Amino acid sequence: MAHINRQWLPTTRKELDHLGWDYVDVILFTGDAYIDHPSMGAAVIGRVLEAHGYRVAIVPQPNWRDDLRDFKKLGRPRLFFGIHAGAMDSMVNHYTAARRRRSDDAYTPDGRAGARPDYPTVVYAEALKRLWPDVPVVAGGIEASLRRVAHYDYWMDRLRPSILVDSPADMLIYGMGEKPILELAARLSGGETMETLIDIPQTVVRRPLSEIPADGADVVLHSFEACLQSKRAQAENFRHIEVESNRWHGNNLWQATGNVAIKVNRTNPPMTTEEIDASFDLPYTRLPHPRYHGKRIPAYEMIRHSVCLHRGCFGGCAFCTISAHQGKFIASRSKASIMREVEQVIQMDDFKGYISDLGGPSANMYAMRGFDLNRCRRCTRPSCLHPKPCSNLNTDHGPLLEIYHCVDALPQVKKSFVGSGVRYDLSMHRTGDRRIDATNRQYNEELIRFHVSGRLKVAPEHTADGVLEMMRKPSFELFRQFNALFEQINRRYNLRQQLIPYFISSHPACREVDMAELAAITRSLNFHLEQVQDFTPTPMTVSTETFYTGFHPYTLQPVFSAHTPEEKQAQRRYFFWYDKSQRQAIINALRRLHRPDLLTALYKKR
Repeated sequence: MAHINRQWLPTTRKELDHLGWDYVDVILFTGDAYIDHPSMGAAVIGRVLEAHGYRVAIVPQPNWRDDLRDFKKLGRPRLFFGIHAGAMDSMVNHYTAARRRRSDDAYTPDGRAGARPDYPTVVYAEALKRLWPDVPVVAGGIEASLRRVAHYDYWMDRLRPSILVDSPADMLIYGMGEKPILELAARLSGGETMETLIDIPQTVVRRPLSEIPADGADVVLHSFEACLQSKRAQAENFRHIEVESNRWHGNNLWQATGNVAIKVNRTNPPMTTEEIDASFDLPYTRLPHPRYHGKRIPAYEMIRHSVCLHRGCFGGCAFCTISAHQGKFIASRSKASIMREVEQVIQMDDFKGYISDLGGPSANMYAMRGFDLNRCRRCTRPSCLHPKPCSNLNTDHGPLLEIYHCVDALPQVKKSFVGSGVRYDLSMHRTGDRRIDATNRQYNEELIRFHVSGRLKVAPEHTADGVLEMMRKPSFELFRQFNALFEQINRRYNLRQQLIPYFISSHPACREVDMAELAAITRSLNFHLEQVQDFTPTPMTVSTETFYTGFHPYTLQPVFSAHTPEEKQAQRRYFFWYDKSQRQAIINALRRLHRPDLLTALYKKR
């Protein structure tokens, strides 16, 4: 294990007694195993509170099926209970795009399924309120964050209200939780009650209907009931929701739901480098809690020797939830903070000289922001890259190259890899600035030459222009250019590496013929696709709202989506044109589509 003399947050009564604690300020319940690592939300919130003098305990994966003893064992906290459903949305974690139950859970010891319920935010809150009705319960994490207002739930196949209506929790924190959790704890410690804490940024609270403003100062959405009656109303709502979640200084949102109003307090400005450093520099052990000794946690295996450089993503992909949760603006760590964490990784006993990932939500957005931040503060664009890169965006990859060089200069590091997805449309964008363009060409070459662990992941997502436009992704022609560059550099340096493109079927605007053409195009490029998925509608994305409502939220124009299992399978099978079991079905489909050219492209002998 690691040579780091640090202590985990307590998880049992015995551990509390060992610390000599006669009370706990905050008790956190999480649907994940407790991994004390800066990539794990419950650990981050616990460490942030601890750093400000609060006593914090964590109960990982409590049993909700018995007499609720896990919810009782640490007693009553002085301030509040916190709920974190997990690092993944519980329904994405539990079910495939075909709504079939998964047989494993990467965030549970030995990958065992069934250690958390569906919708832990609701189930855990109900258990805590049953036992401790007068103790505040605060929900956070991605599951709560993406369900902060009325949303389409793919697994129930219906519109659901804010999860704060389904759950008895007193408050919901959305997005990055460090700032709101500290303000909440400070104000409760100062004697305020939950009833008065109605204005903390990045929180969601219930209010009387009479408080919904009529003066236009805030954004008032169509009511939940109106959205049940009109899918167009739901589509209209989502444009406001996305715009406000991406603003530097957002407005409050209100939505009437039954006899209450859901108030979504405005976002905080992006975290500063000093603020994000303060979060990452906390004394994490970077290890699973000792209670899991001898057990393997698959999600931990992926992050144990990785270092996250930043949060946020300005790509604005229509199907992605990153900006809705982490924000559009990039919050980057300082080089000093990153190098301190690299040194910690190096000290781990099982470190063999390889950093598995120097990355982030999009690996190459580190330290990127607008040249003129005043323009950013006024901006409402959901993407800085689509339909073309913003003229105000500084795409200089120089600071990221500097991080790579500093890490690789350490004698203990044999190689550092980039395991996160790379935005090649960002690194290949020509700005007209000779220095930046030269630096970015250097970045592409060094990335491919030095930082690929055999395979480099990129995400063209589709080949059809209409589908890519709906996705807010660049033309496939840019992928062709990057693929050619990848092959060229491989040849120049005699490397045997693979480019692994990700693709999605059944995305809104995608028809069966688009998938047939995708198969023919990728075959012509000698790809046997592996990293593929059927579109899974997840709350808080343009694609999901389009899938559910049938309208694009920004244009309100009708958009086709494949809905039935048969329609989805008809699209997905084209990924596997080389599979003999799919061949006859594809041949029959192409004849039905009257596309003999695609039949020839896929199955002609070479």
